[in-house]
Amino acid sequence: MIFESILVSSKTKKTAAKKLTKKTAAKKTSASKRTKVICISHKEDCDGISSAALIRQAFGGDAILVDYPGQMEALNQVVSDEKLKSLFICDLGLSKKTQDEFIDILTTLRKNKVSVTYIDHHDIDPNIVKALNKIKVKVIHDINECTAVLTYTAFKSKLNDHASFVAACAAITDYMEARPLGAKLLQIYDRQFALISATVMTYNIVGRQREPDYLQYLVEELADSKFPHDIPNTYEFAQIQVEKLSQMIAKVKAGLKTMTNLGHMEILDAGASGAVNFVMGLSGKDVGVAYKERIDHGIYAVSVRGSKNCKVHLGKIVNLLATSLGGSGGGHDKACGAVIPKPKIKKFITELNKKIK
Repeated sequence: MIFESILVSSKTKKTAAKKLTKKTAAKKTSASKRTKVICISHKEDCDGISSAALIRQAFGGDAILVDYPGQMEALNQVVSDEKLKSLFICDLGLSKKTQDEFIDILTTLRKNKVSVTYIDHHDIDPNIVKALNKIKVKVIHDINECTAVLTYTAFKSKLNDHASFVAACAAITDYMEARPLGAKLLQIYDRQFALISATVMTYNIVGRQREPDYLQYLVEELADSKFPHDIPNTYEFAQIQVEKLSQMIAKVKAGLKTMTNLGHMEILDAGASGAVNFVMGLSGKDVGVAYKERIDHGIYAVSVRGSKNCKVHLGKIVNLLATSLGGSGGGHDKACGAVIPKPKIKKFITELNKKIK
């Protein structure tokens, strides 16, 4: 009986050892399969495109370019990718509506041993930063610099000299070239050369939002250390966009509406972000609001801009207001955006006007 007990015990140990070996082997196989690097970045401006280019140069991999409403869809797309090893999320601010889901998805990714780095310069709830740190997401965040400059600074050792120019152009287009790090990068280059390069990049990005393949091409070219003038037809396309914007001035003058604290206008045949500065400037108000209907989604895409005299943090106000109306939004103190359900757009503008003092 004693001998039989010893024999059974020995067999049990061997079986357990085999299972443990199989589990270890499975874990190693699973880990070895994870080789993919993905960067999810903002597609609507130079800062997001430039950030994706810098990540590509530093780490390789692929970019998924999205607008703010598309951020969660992109995250849900990659969370089940068994080959994903490293994820970078750039220039995509969070709103009250999306931040909890954001944490949930990133928690799942971290449980799957995916390295996650979040780089952003929009206003973030401090509790969200704590939650990200708790699950060991690397957070690179500073509201005083643009995302591309933060990306360049964090991974400078992995980037070439040209990367500083890419970051400097992003700082210009985000109106942050006077900030400490951005200003230091801009000093390296002739100012006018950097300004025209940044402007050409912006017109190509804004004007080609419906051409995802072209935006990917720009990321690849910038990662490959190309100047805008090295990329075919960028200056010619920028000229076309300038002509369209000059025509926008007359349209804004004709269609502009004003309230006590802001000017606003629905845009029919162009992007809201391209018109919003005209709306603010021509209204004579400290805040301008431009909004364009996205019929396929039943929402309005809204751009909000504030002058230097604007005393409130527009990003914080828009975040809370948009969420209360069933949408989402947020951004900087004087530049932000929102997604508002179509039936609520008038209320959004009315309530925003009340909150600006």
